[in-house]
Formats: sequence, structure tokens, C-alpha cells
Amino acid sequence: MNIQEQIQNYIHSQPEPKRNDMQELHQTILELMPECQLWFLDGKDSENKTVSNPNIGYGLYTLQYAGGKTRDFYQIGMSANTTGISIYVMNISDKKYLSETYGEKIGKASVTGYCVKFKALKDINIEILKAAILDGLKE
Repeated sequence: MNIQEQIQNYIHSQPEPKRNDMQELHQTILELMPECQLWFLDGKDSENKTVSNPNIGYGLYTLQYAGGKTRDFYQIGMSANTTGISIYVMNISDKKYLSETYGEKIGKASVTGYCVKFKALKDINIEILKAAILDGLKE
């Protein structure tokens, strides 16, 4: 199964209305990043234990670890969680920037250092979310 099939299977496995919201977000991110590398992380570690929610990733970013090691990762991520959807903006180095810039304007969402978490698309301003995603592509 290729990455696009894994992504579609993951989105389609979600209950409504989360499925429609995730499909819309997936299309929106692809419109913002038409040539991006796609990722699908199933949330399992090397021993096949579940360690996180599955994630859809978009783009390419090099993570810098404290010890000097690096790892390729996605720039923007999307994941379903128990209460809704999380969007990860990985490429912003200032961990206060996202919440200070978009937290008040985005609507009913929790905004942390690199994550925007919300229950449903109708609860947030999609244009503000797009701006946050585009900010994550700049650095």
C-alpha cells in the first residue's frame, strides 16, 4: 500500500464529522503545498507498539536534536485525537510564536508551541489556520 492509500484509509477510518474535516484539511494543505513530500506515520515504534496517534505529514524538515543528531521529518502534520484534530507546525523555532500570533484569532482551539488542536473545523477560522501553516513553511 502506498502512502496516499495509507492516508486515505486513515482518513476514512475516522467517524463523521471528523472524517470530512480531515479530508477538507488534507485538500487544503495539499493546495498550500502542492509539490510536498507526503508522509504517513502509523504511530508504532520499531517493536510495533503504539506510541502515538497516526500522523499524516506534509513537506520535508530536518529536526535538530540536542546531541547534534538530525532526522528528516515533516513540516506540517495532521492527526486525529480523542477530542478532535491536531495540526502540527514543526518548523517554527520560537515556541511562543504560534500561540502569541494565532491563539486569540483562530477560534475555539488550543494553540501550543507547535500544535493547533480543535474539535471541529467549524470551531476555527480556517484562514487563520492556513496563515499559521504558511508561517511554518517560511523558516
